[in-house]
Amino acid sequence: MKSESLRQRAPVRWLTVTAVFMAMNIALSSFGMSVPGGHLYLNDIVICTAAILLDPLGAFALGGIGAFLGDMFFYPAPMFVSLVTHGLQAAVISLCAHGLPQKRFSGAVLGATLGAIVMVVGYSLGRAFLYSTPEYAILKLPFQILQATVGAVCGIVICFPCRIAKIWDRWCRSCSI
Repeated sequence: MKSESLRQRAPVRWLTVTAVFMAMNIALSSFGMSVPGGHLYLNDIVICTAAILLDPLGAFALGGIGAFLGDMFFYPAPMFVSLVTHGLQAAVISLCAHGLPQKRFSGAVLGATLGAIVMVVGYSLGRAFLYSTPEYAILKLPFQILQATVGAVCGIVICFPCRIAKIWDRWCRSCSI
């Protein structure tokens, strides 16, 4: 069962679930865990998890708009970089996860990998442009790679070994107009 049918069959549920994931993204993008030399933000976990479950439109909305709002409230300088980067990241993950319906796990792994690359490249280019120094972007590159990897791995673990994807599919099948 694809998430697109949820949007068509139960638009209020689809909007509500997307909004809940977006609120989680905003909350987790507002603070970070301190690591030596920087911060690790956990919003990529929500973005990857929700993008595997939702359709590309919902994924882009929760990833891009959620990160945009989180930055706007707490650190507005990179908010447009977050809008584009996390939006594209979530859309890529969702397209891959739903593009191979018989092999959803393989599609999700491919999508999470490509999404991590989109996130790292997007933030590196965005930081180089925003702060007018490629050195700053290179300095933060290890933290971007760590954040993308943690988000991708945790999102896949939450969806598949923890069986959230099966619960989601069962819930989507039970939705009616």
